Amino acid sequence: MPDTGSAYGGKHSGECAIEAARLARAAGKPVKLIWTREEEFTWAYFRPAGVIEVAAEIDKEGTLQRWEFHNYMSGPSGLRTPYEAGEKKELFHEMQSPLRDGSYRGLAATANHFARESYMDELAAAAAVDPLAFRLRNLKDERMIAVLKAAAERFGWRQQKPSASRGFGLACGFEKGGYVACCAEVSIGSGRTLRVERVVEAWECGAIVNPEHLKNQVEGAIVMGLGGALFEEIDFANGRILNPRLSEYRVPRFSDVPKIEVVLLDRKDIPSAGAGETPIVGIAPAIGNAIFSATGIRARSMPILPAFRRA
Repeated sequence: MPDTGSAYGGKHSGECAIEAARLARAAGKPVKLIWTREEEFTWAYFRPAGVIEVAAEIDKEGTLQRWEFHNYMSGPSGLRTPYEAGEKKELFHEMQSPLRDGSYRGLAATANHFARESYMDELAAAAAVDPLAFRLRNLKDERMIAVLKAAAERFGWRQQKPSASRGFGLACGFEKGGYVACCAEVSIGSGRTLRVERVVEAWECGAIVNPEHLKNQVEGAIVMGLGGALFEEIDFANGRILNPRLSEYRVPRFSDVPKIEVVLLDRKDIPSAGAGETPIVGIAPAIGNAIFSATGIRARSMPILPAFRRA
């Protein structure tokens, strides 16, 4: 497969090309093969499922004393916490998947950040400490602190007051040389309808070469992340996929896109790192934490929207 960008892992294996080669060999002449969308949904691999278990201890001041994190099956990317703790145990447990699975934008960092940042919000609530202050209290990494403060300042975090119909959440993380902090505002309507109204994301990946292109990467990651966070899922019954077409598989639409603000931190003293994947990791936990601030309901799985309506 061509070693070029885009596809977010979709070119790691070449089933369509292999099938074309086999058909060409049988026919004795070149063959052009185009899968239908239904065939692609059926035969391509899936984003790996996973179970993540987290445990921690904090003292009376809200300082982490112990951190334990176990990822089963979905992957080790983004596993390491940026937060300080006296004792840490972070493990990836490889499992046998019943389905073919493969890469997704950001790999397992999306799942690991969702679990970690959701749990950090739970700890902040247990300590009765503001979620931003709680994170800053347990961080020493200056680059992480910088993106958190930049996102919170642009968002107006300290001025936001949650209500039953309006929630605010934040999340942060790092992977592949990039640091991200994301703040989200959600509105809650009747019947537990949910809309993401505003997203502010701060991003730092060293020296900026092309700011407009970098901003586009971050914005694209946020929009793509909305789908995985809120509603993208494959429905199975009796060994068959029930939604193998885009008319039934829900992806983000123009009407789903919130107001997006991107804050870029330029570090000329640090070599540039890629920005194609890591900006996606903050949106899902930020939305989940915003829902909690408004409703007290904690999202513990993705996609959030079906679980939120069932809660």
